Amino acid sequence: MFLGGLQKHSLIDFPGKVSCVCFLSGCNFRCPFCHNPDLVTARDHRSGMSDLDFFSFLETRKGLLDGVVISGGEPTLEKNLPAICERIKSMGFFVKLDTNGSRPHMIRSLMDKKLLDYVAMDIKTDPDGYAVLMNGNGSVEPVVESVRDIMVSGVEYEFRTTCVRPFVDPAVLGRMAMMIRNAKRYVLQPFRRARILAPEYFHDKQPGYNAGEMKELKAVAEPFVQECFIRG
Repeated sequence: MFLGGLQKHSLIDFPGKVSCVCFLSGCNFRCPFCHNPDLVTARDHRSGMSDLDFFSFLETRKGLLDGVVISGGEPTLEKNLPAICERIKSMGFFVKLDTNGSRPHMIRSLMDKKLLDYVAMDIKTDPDGYAVLMNGNGSVEPVVESVRDIMVSGVEYEFRTTCVRPFVDPAVLGRMAMMIRNAKRYVLQPFRRARILAPEYFHDKQPGYNAGEMKELKAVAEPFVQECFIRG
């Protein structure tokens, strides 16, 4: 697998679980606000840790970690992801997937095979705004399909959004919340300017929201979902 990095201990990335986070390289989106730019731009960006090293590490963490978060980049680009998840599960760990939702067939396969215990899917902007993030290559329909599949899967899940102008404003967020209407959990995250994919995109803009503005955005989304909260 294209292992781009490993965070060996986390108390916040997998709700209710002590976990490690493995980051797989490569992404099919080009979000200017992405905070993992090294993982996006180089499919062959590697951590120096081999697959053998990674699974050997997990062996040493049995009884210490509850779960493994598979993040990226976009991990569903990894063709061997089902086998990776199956091996992690066989070692007794829970598995959480972080995804942009662009590959519904992979996500559905993982859920159908009971290889995922939690899915966190990013909702980037409203349907009309996705073309910019995809460099004009692709349709938003796979993202919408993933939303539907995740909500009926029986797997624990959350949808989450980084609140950054111009991709998110109150009107846009209302349309985004409609995309995930009746979702169990919706997490809003403030934008952090440090170390992003395209800082020049925001150099003459004020893209972030302050704490008061984040509460206003939360109020927009709350009527559409079962639970909405701000994280970070």
